Amino acid sequence: MANDLLNDIRLKQPGFSKGQKLIASFITGHYDKAAFMTASKLGNTVGVSESTVVRFAAELGFEGYPELQKELQELIRNKLTSVQRIEVSDDLITAGDVLEKVLNSDIEKIRKTLSEVSRKDFNGAVDAISGASTVYILGVRSASALADFLGFYFRLILLDSRLVDTSGVSEIYEQIMRVSKDDVVIGISFPRYSSRTVKALQYASDRGAAVVAVTDSLTSPLTRYARYTLLARSDMASFVDSLVAPLSLINALIAAVGLKRREEVYKTFAELEHIWDEYEVYEKAEDTEV
Repeated sequence: MANDLLNDIRLKQPGFSKGQKLIASFITGHYDKAAFMTASKLGNTVGVSESTVVRFAAELGFEGYPELQKELQELIRNKLTSVQRIEVSDDLITAGDVLEKVLNSDIEKIRKTLSEVSRKDFNGAVDAISGASTVYILGVRSASALADFLGFYFRLILLDSRLVDTSGVSEIYEQIMRVSKDDVVIGISFPRYSSRTVKALQYASDRGAAVVAVTDSLTSPLTRYARYTLLARSDMASFVDSLVAPLSLINALIAAVGLKRREEVYKTFAELEHIWDEYEVYEKAEDTEV
């Protein structure tokens, strides 16, 4: 664990070389900044060579510096304040390459999500959702946008899907108080994790409901109560976390549940198309002459 890493560095520091002691002191004092520095930049900052930084990582038992960096990032992602995130983002992007940096970072997050998400948990979640009596969807703060998107489509393809209003703490429990073993509760949260979401999932799990956690890491507090854990990368490329990969995962979840209930979904949308057309819900596209 990342907290153990800092303790390990402190314990080993007396036996480090002079250059390694400089690295150790910087990391333990400024791990929020070190987590997003390349080996070269970290070396330049403390006045040692890049190879010394790489050897320092090996001394701690890592295969290379990227593994050490990943451990540090896991430590800070749920601890950084908004102001600290802004400070760190200066090391991640510059004004001239924001568009390219952020979009390429999002592409990489989707690739990593595809390789890391558990197919077993994904398929299990799809089966549980498809057979549930009621599906509750919960997302607080920035995760509420993901919950809204999921809730919009699940309302169309499931018989009973409920988007939980998270504007107040007591209201959450009033809405899920009757949750049972026949139901599924989907909780969505990324660093900084919402305590309201975690506690609601604990309540649902205690009541026997199948809990689906959509989050970023197996160390996320949501996983304690989850029967199915769906991991999606949301690492920060700036002072805000990216929700591109989580949205893509949720999109896949909607598509899979829709295919599982193909016949009902077809009938629902056929009826909806008739309603939308009759009541002019959508603006008709005008034909253009060539």
